[in-house]
Amino acid sequence: MGNSTMITAAQLDRHQIEQIVRGVVLGIAKKDGLGSPSYGGERELVVSISARHCHLTDEHVEILFGPGHKLTPEKPLYQDGFFAAAETVMVVGPRRRMLPSVRVLGPTRPASQVELAFTDAISLGIEAPVRASGKIDGTPGCVLVGPKGVVDLKQGVIRAERHVHMNFDDAARYGVKNGDRMNLRIHSTCGVVFEDLLVRADATSKLEVHIDTDEGNAADLENAIRCELIKPR
Repeated sequence: MGNSTMITAAQLDRHQIEQIVRGVVLGIAKKDGLGSPSYGGERELVVSISARHCHLTDEHVEILFGPGHKLTPEKPLYQDGFFAAAETVMVVGPRRRMLPSVRVLGPTRPASQVELAFTDAISLGIEAPVRASGKIDGTPGCVLVGPKGVVDLKQGVIRAERHVHMNFDDAARYGVKNGDRMNLRIHSTCGVVFEDLLVRADATSKLEVHIDTDEGNAADLENAIRCELIKPR
């Protein structure tokens, strides 16, 4: 029975990682005479499910996977330069509750961080606050277990705040700036509007929304026919 539980958890994790990198291309395109998509003035919008994952410092990579170890890129993510690594860690919460195989995303960061959906946090027994990525001061910690060592993470477990990446041209088109808020309407069999997406605008990002597994499942994102970003009035 124990082996069966571990195998099921690993399979779920791999499926969720595939959801991260696939991106759901939405914003229905009409074809012009040359066959190139036209979006009525809007660029292609990608909505991606960001499954449970962690970011590590160089130091923690070496503790968990051995001296001199570097993350091994396995699949590129939609944003240029970011990837799902081959490495996974076990995340252990209070009373030894655990997630056995949580994917590491690269590249490395100045501070290690674990990003969970609400149901993941419940299963670990951790009250993870909703935070923007990197805002980890005062957050709960956990224990990370790798093949070569253990890291007692004092803080860094969060529920990642839903957000939208865009470049400055996209921001100008929508009439928003970095740090503003937008809404996301998903048209599906379980249509929903997610409010207060954090706008993360910079010079190079592609237009992409990140929501977590719980949010994606609630909206039946896999079968959505259209999504649209809305600037609140």
